[in-house]
Formats: sequence, C-alpha cells, structure tokens
Amino acid sequence: MINNSMKLEIPSLSQNEAFARVAVAAFAAQLDPTIEELSDIKTAVSEAVTNSIIHGYESGEGTITIECKIIQNKIEIIIADKGKGITDIKEAMQPLYTSKPELERSGMGFTVMQEFMDNIKVDSEVECGTSIIMTKTFDSVKVED
Repeated sequence: MINNSMKLEIPSLSQNEAFARVAVAAFAAQLDPTIEELSDIKTAVSEAVTNSIIHGYESGEGTITIECKIIQNKIEIIIADKGKGITDIKEAMQPLYTSKPELERSGMGFTVMQEFMDNIKVDSEVECGTSIIMTKTFDSVKVED
C-alpha cells in the first residue's frame, strides 16, 4: 500500500540537479529521517540526476522524471530519462567505470548510489532511456496499522 507519492519532471539542465535533490529530500522528510539519512538520499538523487544529464542526454536537451513513493517505512525513488541508454549495465555499475574519462569525478555514480541506498536497480534500453530505482528503509519510522 502506497502511503504517499509525488512525480516531478525537470529539463536536463545541470542547475536542476540541486532542485531535484532538495525536492526529494523535502518529500522524504515526512518519514522523519536523520540528518545522515537525508544526506544519503540527497547524494544518491544527485548522482542519478547527474548521470541522466551527462550520460543519458550527453548535456543535450531532454526531460528527467523523478517519482517518489512512500510505502510504510520505505521510500522508493525512480529517476528516469529517455536518453541514449546504457549498453552494458553490469559494466557501467563497476566502480571507476566511465564512458566519459575526460570528466572529473567520473566512474563513481552507481557506486555512490549503492553505498547510500538500501537497494538500487537499473533498467535501460539503448536509444530509449534509463530508469534507476532506489529504495531506503527507515527503521525509526513507526508503521501504523
């Protein structure tokens, strides 16, 4: 049973990464997370949105969709684009792998997301886009019957 949900669409502009991070954090706040948990969510969302901008649309124009669902004491966050997609997801998720070696901080996006979230799943189809589904459970939340 979904307790609450939200959906946001933003242009794939680098200045929207901070907005996406704050919007998801504001939504997650209803679960009364710790500062550390909120920071983890913000960091993971930042990485996913940045991946869509840099890799999905290669800094071109497109739309990034962000969906969040609260299911009891868990948040599910989906970051999706309709960009170029990922040819080999398993390879792309390896630490330090990058398709853009010329960029600073390349190759750690998926590793960071995996570190800060409980679960991460990546669905992608070449020339159709990528969806990153991340979840985090909050032990401190009292689930109402």
